[in-house]
Amino acid sequence: MLEKAREWIREARSVAVLTGAGISAESGVPTFRGPGGLWRQYRPEELATPEAFRRDPRLVWEWYDWRRQRIAQARPNAGHEALVRLERSKPRFWLITQNVDGLHERAGSRRVIKLHGDIWLVRCVACGREQRDERVPLPELPPRCACGGLLRPGVVWFGEALPPGAWEAAEQAVREAEVLLVVGTSAVVYPAAGLIPLAQACGARVIEVNPEETAMSARLDCSLRGPAGVILPALIPSEPNVQTG
Repeated sequence: MLEKAREWIREARSVAVLTGAGISAESGVPTFRGPGGLWRQYRPEELATPEAFRRDPRLVWEWYDWRRQRIAQARPNAGHEALVRLERSKPRFWLITQNVDGLHERAGSRRVIKLHGDIWLVRCVACGREQRDERVPLPELPPRCACGGLLRPGVVWFGEALPPGAWEAAEQAVREAEVLLVVGTSAVVYPAAGLIPLAQACGARVIEVNPEETAMSARLDCSLRGPAGVILPALIPSEPNVQTG
């Protein structure tokens, strides 16, 4: 199946990619789910909510500050780098990610749709001002805006809407894609998981890359078992032929 998937990707002029925590985990970024998913005695679902922030902003920020420090130490892996090569080879390409760590951009990806926001952005809950802050560790917890209001991470918390325009852009990308490559995601978090049946309904071939079987595996055109850092370089040549539209 690897050769068939490689052929589908090579022949497609429009490709969309959906990535999840698995590709970042290979770079050492802790995942929400699975072994090691707990921080202290807390589950992410107890911290990544507006209610938790209102109740104890310092605790929430201690968790995010810890995550930011771990992410700052991580480096893009061979899977991230393969997706950069794929982007450069296709006239129509979109990378839709559920990750907030910025590793895709650090690898060189440019056409990135961030469904769940960006951990390196901070937004004031009082005046709404948003800015990048890549300091690790942060000098003050919780951090504050120049107006005096509390700053929060620029990510999507449980129960919140996706960033304006992100979902619409993701849907459009999937509708136009001839191939959807699904990498390192459990396919259980909605609405992102809904992009997979949407791609199928629009006639795209769907290729999954994941070390383990997922809820979607049996219904896809091709499901490849293994880490993204191994499978993606095998799917995407080191020097692909650049197509122009």
